[in-house]
Amino acid sequence: MEPSDLLIDAFGRLPGTVRRALHGLPVDQLNHRPYPEGNSIAWLIWHLARIEDAQIAAVAGHQQAWTAEGWAHRVGLPLAVEDTGYGHTSGEVAKVQVQSAEVLQGYYDAVNARTMAFVSGLTPADLDQVVDRSWDPPVTLGARLISSLADCLEHAGQAAYIRGMFAGGSMGS
Repeated sequence: MEPSDLLIDAFGRLPGTVRRALHGLPVDQLNHRPYPEGNSIAWLIWHLARIEDAQIAAVAGHQQAWTAEGWAHRVGLPLAVEDTGYGHTSGEVAKVQVQSAEVLQGYYDAVNARTMAFVSGLTPADLDQVVDRSWDPPVTLGARLISSLADCLEHAGQAAYIRGMFAGGSMGS
């Protein structure tokens, strides 16, 4: 198995998890924070999409879907266009209020399509390339992709957990 096959499989698991977390959720549940300082499903899915979008665009050398495809306008959050949610305060988390699960799903699907296109052509040598020298040790493309994937999976799991808190919110396996 080639490394790109592993990355395709790994990143390919995210859309289903995101879809199950969002499917059929009314807006009040989508934006509900399970405790005063907690993250909502909307924030978690938006943030994981923004992180994947920003990280992949940076290493692929292209614009983010958020701006290039007009998702920032469609989602319509009162945040700076470059905001990914990293380091958000509770007040900033509260600003992430979306009007439908479908718009978040659409954005995530657009991001994931770009990710899949990028990782499908990677070679083992590509994964060893240093993409960020600001860390010690410097970060390789492979490490950046795994780091991004881990963050996305963590937040997708958190969204699934919150979804399960709602009556009838079974996520299945």
